[in-house]
Amino acid sequence: MALQRSALRLWRSSSQHVRRLTLHQYQSQELLKEAGAAVPRGLVARSAEEARAAVEELGNNSRLSAQLLKRKTSLAEQEAAGLVARSPEQAVKLAAELLRPSDGAMVAKELYISQPASHDEVWYLAMTVDRENYQPAIVFSKHGGQDIRSISEQHPASIRSYNFTLTEGVPESLVQRIALDIGVSHVTEIASLGKTLRALHKIFVEKEGMLLEVCSLARSNHAFVCLDSRFIFDDDAHKRQADLFALRDKEQEVRDEVEAERYGLVYVRMDGNIGNVVNGAGLAMATNDAIDLAGGKSANFLDAGGQATTQTMMQAFSIILRDERVKAILVNIYGGITRCDMIAESIIGAASEMNIHVPMVVRLQGTNSEAGLQLLADADLGLYVEADFGKAAQKAVELAKT
Repeated sequence: MALQRSALRLWRSSSQHVRRLTLHQYQSQELLKEAGAAVPRGLVARSAEEARAAVEELGNNSRLSAQLLKRKTSLAEQEAAGLVARSPEQAVKLAAELLRPSDGAMVAKELYISQPASHDEVWYLAMTVDRENYQPAIVFSKHGGQDIRSISEQHPASIRSYNFTLTEGVPESLVQRIALDIGVSHVTEIASLGKTLRALHKIFVEKEGMLLEVCSLARSNHAFVCLDSRFIFDDDAHKRQADLFALRDKEQEVRDEVEAERYGLVYVRMDGNIGNVVNGAGLAMATNDAIDLAGGKSANFLDAGGQATTQTMMQAFSIILRDERVKAILVNIYGGITRCDMIAESIIGAASEMNIHVPMVVRLQGTNSEAGLQLLADADLGLYVEADFGKAAQKAVELAKT
């Protein structure tokens, strides 16, 4: 039971609503190869003819995988769906299907075609951050071919986790302990496991990883081979990891998140129907919690930072109102250096110029907050003005339900 709770905790910590860099499978595989892990040879194809050429070079029975940041199929599902090219001619047909646009779905522009690799078993291996224990962790399961969320839901008892320190890394004693737990006893196989773990650790530390998943770790002939991987990195590392972030595929990210970034805003789409505009990440998270406690759900996380211009507010409202799920907006601003009366004037300017078709609650606190709230009340724009945090959240939830 403890391991089940640990697995679910680790997955939740890796899926929080924050900005992160997610790499494609072929990019993650290349990092593994560079770090010294065993990886089957693979090629990227952007057309059916390139897929044919790739299979001719790699050999029959190569696996085709559409490169989408949000995966549609696991390794097992790919095989069941017939996404294995038995010949170059079949590769052409499969590639044409995988690259074909479909209504409402993200279109893959690249295919990763990997060399066939025989295996006895397919396991799961990952390295992530255990936020409860304030340490990195190695996560393992014998139910591979899928991500940690699926394993946590379907086979939670199969998951084992092992904490380690960044300074010590992955010592031989930890490799031996993991090998004993998972039933690996052959000396060559233990060495292969250690090599894979240290490759993950190298990437995790040097590239500032958040979740490095080897979703399909093949076990065969006393060796381990990484068939499929997906890596996620800390978005705050973008200045230190310029080469890594150059791999970012913005076309497959949420359009509104990319647009917000261009304006200096931080926007993350969530699952509810109450739009938020807040200044500061901490206050934004507290606002989401307050809405949740009041019985509602946030549609987004939007941190406007220290910007308080009319243009900034217009950009924020425009992004939020584009989401048809939004039934109410909560603006929650704490005025420190930026005075609340200036913020109020920006909100009034934006609301006057835009067609805001959903009710809006504005809560101001801090420098000149009383003056700011009075300006909003006198503007006669139909805004709901509130100074109390909890009451503002409750009002937004009520309005979203009407």
